[in-house]
Amino acid sequence: MREDLDGRLRRLRACRDADAAIELGCDLADAGRDRDAERCFRRAAELGDALGWFNLGNSLAARGRVEEAVDAYERALAGGERDAWLNLGLVLEQVGDLAGAMRAYRGAGAAGDTQGGLQLAFLLHEQGEHEQAIAVAAELAATGDDVAAAVVACWRWAASHDPALEVDLRSGADRFPGARVALAALLRVTGRAVEARFTLERGAKLGEVQAWLPLGNFYVEDLADVEAAEEAYRAGIAAGDGYCHHNLAVLLADRGDLDGAVEHFRLGAADGDDLAARALRELGG
Repeated sequence: MREDLDGRLRRLRACRDADAAIELGCDLADAGRDRDAERCFRRAAELGDALGWFNLGNSLAARGRVEEAVDAYERALAGGERDAWLNLGLVLEQVGDLAGAMRAYRGAGAAGDTQGGLQLAFLLHEQGEHEQAIAVAAELAATGDDVAAAVVACWRWAASHDPALEVDLRSGADRFPGARVALAALLRVTGRAVEARFTLERGAKLGEVQAWLPLGNFYVEDLADVEAAEEAYRAGIAAGDGYCHHNLAVLLADRGDLDGAVEHFRLGAADGDDLAARALRELGG
């Protein structure tokens, strides 16, 4: 296979077939030869192929060259490759151009890409535009998008804590991890702790990062099981939830392990957790 790929690559400079260059680039990418794949996609782009620009953008973005990826996606769009809207939005978010990202996500939504519409809703929500975010997600849900419906139920629960959302949260639990966490919260406040625990533990077993923090909190607050809580917080940290540092630090401080607490407050603060940063300042760390 390597000899075949190398032979095809040697003929790339003379290649006038953009589709063949893209196909070779995809094969090289699958083989882990990203630099060579980039050469192929660039050749297809040079031949005026919009899909070549799109694939080049993907290759550049995957290697952290996001500014160059932005240019490639914009050229793909100029050539009529509408699938580039979503990926353009993602890289614009990475470089901090949130207005540009929103424009790109709106373009994706207009092109019929529901994922782009959801990304717009998530970005609006992150920026504190909660009502507008819910409106965007609800519009998608009205078209039959189950993930969007689950997102809407989750956000509406966060805003209202309305028990009437239980049906919607149950329907969305397997579609959006936040809906499962919201369902567990609803179950706790309505006196169904056993089912709440099962719901969170199921999420954790499914690899849903969002489940670990509330699961650890459940172990502490409902079961007074600090050992299980510590395991949950540490599992959440390992899975990528930086907010678990704060709650683990509180647990360690209560146990008298101030050095361990300071370490995790510091790690949480480094991940952008304001609560962890405040606690660290109060400890003089």
